[in-house]
Amino acid sequence: MTEQALQETIKGGESSKVQFKERLPHPDSLAHELIAFSNSQGGVIIFGVNDKTGALNGLSFSEIQQLNQQLVNVASQKVYPPVYLETDTVSVNGNQLVIVTVAEGLSKPYKDSNGIIYVKNGSDKRKVTSNDEIARLLRSRNLFADEMEIFDSSIKDVDEWLFSEYFTKEFGMTYGEKGLSLEEALAAKKVMRNGHLTLAGLMFFGREPQVFRPVFTIKTVTFEGNDIGGCNYRSKPGDLTGPIPYLYQQAMQYLKSSIRYLQNGQGFNSHGIPEVSLIALEEVLQNALIHRDYFKSAPVRLLVFDNRIEIISPGKLPNSLTVDEIKYGNPVTRNHQIAYFASRTLPYTGLGSGIRRALENQPDMELVNDVEGEQFIVRFPRKDAKVMSQS
Repeated sequence: MTEQALQETIKGGESSKVQFKERLPHPDSLAHELIAFSNSQGGVIIFGVNDKTGALNGLSFSEIQQLNQQLVNVASQKVYPPVYLETDTVSVNGNQLVIVTVAEGLSKPYKDSNGIIYVKNGSDKRKVTSNDEIARLLRSRNLFADEMEIFDSSIKDVDEWLFSEYFTKEFGMTYGEKGLSLEEALAAKKVMRNGHLTLAGLMFFGREPQVFRPVFTIKTVTFEGNDIGGCNYRSKPGDLTGPIPYLYQQAMQYLKSSIRYLQNGQGFNSHGIPEVSLIALEEVLQNALIHRDYFKSAPVRLLVFDNRIEIISPGKLPNSLTVDEIKYGNPVTRNHQIAYFASRTLPYTGLGSGIRRALENQPDMELVNDVEGEQFIVRFPRKDAKVMSQS
């Protein structure tokens, strides 16, 4: 959160998503705040602000250290199941403030050590005692990663041109011609939720998605040799960034420029036959971007070796799905909204036939569901240059 954005948030006072704490609270009190946010729609706790007046009273260096340690202990030992927090320190008018972002929980209901459940009630919190409300919390666990709100984001972070192009392509008219404002159209298409971009909205229509989620990039490396632990590489362009359609375009350009092409009797001016099927690369790359586990803070990786190409997607196959099952077109969609947007912006059908199509065009590609490493790897063998020249 920038200093300006933080000042605006503080001016707005406490709410169901914003809480002020002047100093370190008792661990039990802090646990209750984390539980209430996790059981509701998430939010931020700003330390160093008086909760009655909004006056700034920044923390010292030692207090910041103590607070960070207390947050780790409380989040992991006094909240059940444990929650994961994001912290940031921002200086406002010489005051060091600590912002703690609490995401909406995926394993509701969260409880304290006595089994007590809290939820937000306006700017305050309350205990949950009703069985009906507990059942509602249990049902809300079905929220997918791509539907989660990006708390610091707003309508200002939407690339309006990108979204307008998408909307017009889907409906054959602009959102204005449908009688909608931009905000109404974004909400209708689940690009925004409660005034914030969803992860799917950010990754397809955000101006700079990696400002909010820096690791959701594609890392590219072309190695010398065949060892990932090798020190030498032929090229290392760095991270590919941008919305998913741009990531896909950049990654395909990188792959196309990294493989060899064989003339194989074609004319001198022909581009040649690629050593690896471009159709297979397209299908696997799309799957890596669309079906990756967005709960994992890790990039997609494209690794080019002398003897193979690897596309590595964060997250093992979901719901006990096996490699054999996806070979026969039995998909489980991990990110429904991202898949929906992809079906209208990428050469992606969403019918579960992508891996089958890739295998038809590249039968020797290897699929590895790395359960321990929580990643899915696809390896494309590269033909030896000598063998190619003789074929």
